[in-house]
Amino acid sequence: MTPYTPAATAMDAQSNLRGSLWMIAAMAFFAFEDTVIKTASATIPVGQVLIVFGLGGAIVFAALARAGGQPLFTRDVLAPAMRIRVVFEVTGRLFYILAIALIPLSAATVILQATPLVVVAGAALVFGERVGWQRWAAIPIGLSGVLLILQPGTESFTLPSVLAVIGMIGFAGRDLASRAAPATLGTQVLGFYGFVAVTIAGTAFALWQGAAFVVPGRTAAACLAAAVVVGVAAYACLMKAMRTGDVSAVTPFRYTRLLFGVALGVLIFDEALTPATLAGSGLIVLSGLLIRLRRRAA
Repeated sequence: MTPYTPAATAMDAQSNLRGSLWMIAAMAFFAFEDTVIKTASATIPVGQVLIVFGLGGAIVFAALARAGGQPLFTRDVLAPAMRIRVVFEVTGRLFYILAIALIPLSAATVILQATPLVVVAGAALVFGERVGWQRWAAIPIGLSGVLLILQPGTESFTLPSVLAVIGMIGFAGRDLASRAAPATLGTQVLGFYGFVAVTIAGTAFALWQGAAFVVPGRTAAACLAAAVVVGVAAYACLMKAMRTGDVSAVTPFRYTRLLFGVALGVLIFDEALTPATLAGSGLIVLSGLLIRLRRRAA
């Protein structure tokens, strides 16, 4: 066991700060990515959007890995954590993009904010990170916020909202698997395989949907190009965040995506926020703050 020292504590604090800043940057990029993908999916089949987005991101990350001297094909790529990661990546990307295409961006973004709760619980169960009873108590508070937004059993409930929940679970599993991925695999390599998984998800959905591919118009083409650029930036920042500092310290900063996503939904898509959405958002953010405050007190 490493002995406690002030220097070690300061180093941990610096790592957590850097990881938190990476996470905030990732959330800003992801919110903008959601916006342009939602815009493109209005005129282009979702499967095609995923395929183009996935191929574009994979090509960029492959080029970055090659420039950095990182081989894309090594034995570590087949590690159990990487195989699990691909499954969760496919699940998260497919179902979340379906959600933002079918429901308001602000609602999908809010539901996605339950991801940190699942990640913190997973970090305790999978990686043995210490999670006190206060953090465990915060998790059902956040999940109750999700239920308040979904409102199952009422006329306000819509099945497409469940797609966002499934996507959220997929992203949480992806983040945890990224933490367990072999350290020999750099951010560029992880990004490459992440976008390959997006392409797989898009291909599978396109075959199932059976929709013909369309030639994108000028606006849709610009949105797809922007999605690739900001998607690569977001993914790189997220991977840096999840591999810097403690998961339970860095993950709560995912809540900044709520601010970015809701603002873009209201400003660009003229979405209205219902009282249930606002109340549920409050509970989700409260749970995140409780987790974060407990981390500072520990």
